[in-house]
Amino acid sequence: MKRLVLPIVAGLVLGGIVHLVAVLILPYLAEQDAYARLSAVGSANMVAQIDDPSALGAVLPATDPAFVSAVCLYNLSEGPLKVRVPTTEDYTSVSFYTRYGLPFYAINDRSAGRSIIELDLMNSKQRAALPEDEEVTAADRLIVESPDDEGIVLIRAMVRERGARDEVKARMDAATCGAPS
Repeated sequence: MKRLVLPIVAGLVLGGIVHLVAVLILPYLAEQDAYARLSAVGSANMVAQIDDPSALGAVLPATDPAFVSAVCLYNLSEGPLKVRVPTTEDYTSVSFYTRYGLPFYAINDRSAGRSIIELDLMNSKQRAALPEDEEVTAADRLIVESPDDEGIVLIRAMVRERGARDEVKARMDAATCGAPS
């Protein structure tokens, strides 16, 4: 019995290591990841609405039909972006993900406390090059620092009543993701 303990423990440890490495590397090797599927919806640095989920499927898996979703695939290589999202009466959220789907920032209309969620999105080099303005406080200008030049901004707005869906979609059409003006 003692002769079997070491091979069993070694097999379990090796199996755990292989499993962990496979799970961590899979997002980098997947061909049809979220970024690739969303590339068919819209172009870079532009907001595009995601079609409502249907019986035939959805662009993103496990999409909640109570929400209207829009996406902006961003590319910061040309410069920082300004993200502006009008809020709705019920609930609006803006989430930021890296190119490989790792979340790094999220905000909703309750925490923003405004009728428009307005953020500046930039990488660390662009943030470091930003001049320090003592008159502009952190509350006046919300800056989100992206770990990569490419990523996903996912905008979601809740639709409480079926009749209000068109109104919420119209509000999402007013969302922008582009160069600051």
